[in-house]
Amino acid sequence: MTLMLEKTFSPDGQSVFEARFEAQKIAFGPAVFQCVRYAWKRGVLQALAEAGEGGAGLDALASTGRWTRYALKVVLETCLSCGVVSLRDGRYVLDKAGYCVLSDPITQVNMNFMHDVCYQGLFDLGPSLDEERPLGLKALGDWPTIYQGLASLPEPAKSSWFAFDHHYSDTSFPSILPDVFATAPRRVMDIGANTGKFSCAALTHNDAVELHLVDLPQQLALAQATLERAGLAHRAHLHAADMLDPAAAFPGGMDLVWMSQFLSCFSESVIASILARAAAALAPGGQVLIMDTFWDRQRYDIAAYCLINTSPYFTAMASGNSKVYESADYIRLCEAAGLRLVTARDGIGYCHSLLRFAKD
Repeated sequence: MTLMLEKTFSPDGQSVFEARFEAQKIAFGPAVFQCVRYAWKRGVLQALAEAGEGGAGLDALASTGRWTRYALKVVLETCLSCGVVSLRDGRYVLDKAGYCVLSDPITQVNMNFMHDVCYQGLFDLGPSLDEERPLGLKALGDWPTIYQGLASLPEPAKSSWFAFDHHYSDTSFPSILPDVFATAPRRVMDIGANTGKFSCAALTHNDAVELHLVDLPQQLALAQATLERAGLAHRAHLHAADMLDPAAAFPGGMDLVWMSQFLSCFSESVIASILARAAAALAPGGQVLIMDTFWDRQRYDIAAYCLINTSPYFTAMASGNSKVYESADYIRLCEAAGLRLVTARDGIGYCHSLLRFAKD
């Protein structure tokens, strides 16, 4: 797959007038987001979908008593301005972008994540960037990073965070298990085990494998519950570790070290430390598999756009100093840890790539 490092999101030949219009979309972006979300969550878009191609007028919509005429005018006019609805003979009709908001799971997961997890905290993005601390996280709770608070996030932020995380990762797990077991590993370490979904999938796929899960204690408690529900806890070993502590060694003798959507939670200096410890944990001939969402390895602009614009969440809400990285960043850091790239596979799930490394 051709990398997108040189790709531009600006259309060729864009006029100054067109560019100015694009700039206004950015300026009013927060207002547009909230109006479209209201139309979705409060059922306005669904009502237009049910009205069909003929659409519905303001009076008919207001007569249901579900929304005031004023609210409808404000929200639908904004939806009109961004292509979510169209206006035909005085009647509002759901447009293509509106159908995406109403029915596309990725759009809905992204909107819920941005609203419930990120929206209030992003007000503090500027100072978060300056200080490299997640200063917006106070909108959700009092933790140094979001990872200490995942198990106790308030609703609806908790549900939206896990829905966002799982929607992207779950589509990748079924197709990568043959990659995981290509070298017939017997001892596999899942660093950043989260809720244990990958570990369950691996244990179910291979009856002989032994899983070692490494994560924060509160995350391991969630993973333990997942393993117990699946009846797989007896083949798993839990290792609590603070990834930020460079002295926290990982258990050794591993045939395979697995990390999925994990390293993007950390700064480059912490990633370097984690990779060095992962390399040290390998048995002779062992390998490291890293699956992540690299914006530069995407086939479509839409995927790269979504990934790039997830980075501000990492700044304001998650850690203050992490992001969605380019694949070259990981390769460079792995090489510094004594790991060389063996293979790279793109197009996994929605937007994942799988990098396989061996120890020099």
